[in-house]
Amino acid sequence: MYKIVRKETLNPSVTLMEIEAPMIAKKAQPGQFIILRVHENGERIPLTVADYDREKGTVTIIFQIVGKTTQRLNELEEGECLQDFVGPLGVASHLAGYQKVAVIGGGLGTAIAYPQAKELHRLGAQVHSIAGFRNKDLIILEKELTACSDRCVIATDDGSNGTKGFVTNVLEGLIQEGNQYDLVIAIGPLVMMKAVCDVTKKYDIKTIVSMNPIMIDGTGMCGGCRLTVGGETKFACVDGPDFDGHQVDFDEAIRRSRMFQEEEKFAREADCRLMKKGE
Repeated sequence: MYKIVRKETLNPSVTLMEIEAPMIAKKAQPGQFIILRVHENGERIPLTVADYDREKGTVTIIFQIVGKTTQRLNELEEGECLQDFVGPLGVASHLAGYQKVAVIGGGLGTAIAYPQAKELHRLGAQVHSIAGFRNKDLIILEKELTACSDRCVIATDDGSNGTKGFVTNVLEGLIQEGNQYDLVIAIGPLVMMKAVCDVTKKYDIKTIVSMNPIMIDGTGMCGGCRLTVGGETKFACVDGPDFDGHQVDFDEAIRRSRMFQEEEKFAREADCRLMKKGE
């Protein structure tokens, strides 16, 4: 059993949990993920490692409450335990050797971009972080990103905080200012990552994207995270989740990401009906 040692609400739909998992904390690297089960009969879901503390033996996860399992997970409090917490899984991000990097997070993707920025900063790279949200109420990890970035720009779609506009507008502005990045990392919704890659391709900047949004099983067995990269079939959970963004077939990935929308909707509605009956 894996104890929750800290729980924090980051915004109305996003929660941070720090989990006691010393063996995973000992080996975890940016870009990797874990698979958890809330209870014995629960669904297995993959969540990216948002942070880790090797001395304390803890791993931090950040999740959005969107379906039945994340609803159940969010009901747990500090001191309670998860049934399973397995990892680290996936291929760790290759971050050594870069001099100047733009790290971009969109929405919840900011939670995954943060450990990348933190590690790059530790390695001595100059880090420019860009985090985009729909509005000021959804902003997460601004303080943490600022602490590990030489420059941190917050963008909101409605202009309620920071720069008004999309992360792509901010990125293009920074490039046009004369910033010469040898790497751009983009993590967030598929459509956002696709848009970032469209920008960086014009400037011939190497771009890495994290394809965690399409992961389901986390072991490569279900095939749900199958995608095409450079004309070849890859699996996000075992070959990634990091890939060359200019080689990813985003149109195919976006179609695949919508495969289980109806099933997830049915699970949420069924759970709500059961909750009402039990009241």
